[in-house]
Amino acid sequence: MKIENYVRDIQGFPKEGILFKDITPLLNDPIATKKCLSILVDSLKGQKIDKVVGAESRGFFFGILLAQELNAGFVPVRKPKKLPYEIISASYELEYGTDTLEMHTDAIKKGDRVLIHDDVLATGGTAKAVCELVEKLGGEIVQCNFLMELTFLNGRQKINEHPIFAAITY
Repeated sequence: MKIENYVRDIQGFPKEGILFKDITPLLNDPIATKKCLSILVDSLKGQKIDKVVGAESRGFFFGILLAQELNAGFVPVRKPKKLPYEIISASYELEYGTDTLEMHTDAIKKGDRVLIHDDVLATGGTAKAVCELVEKLGGEIVQCNFLMELTFLNGRQKINEHPIFAAITY
């Protein structure tokens, strides 16, 4: 079973000129989802993980599954004003401006071994901001883990000081 067969291309979404990689067919198939989860977990080679940090919003899908599989806590990283407790934030560049991500200040303890997960590594801005949040709180990043990597966008360069794994590369 090839999990890439469960990712469909949507031309012109969310705007013209973009080829969107839609993972909803993957999420809709329980066997493909289990296979993908297995691939992501196997990439860790049995390393101990204390927390899985999932980036809003598609990083939540497999992030929570990874946390359960690894017997780790799950930490959501959200867009501004979505978290109810004390937060820290990190901003990052987009093609058309900047955006910000937030995390609760008590989400990561100093020395926690952290897996960062998101659906796609594209330009690397989101992943870099999440890494900054984890490191501000004293977490040790074990791996940055993605369903897909769009290699032509060179996002890996922004986080290459950390181990990186993508189940599918384009």
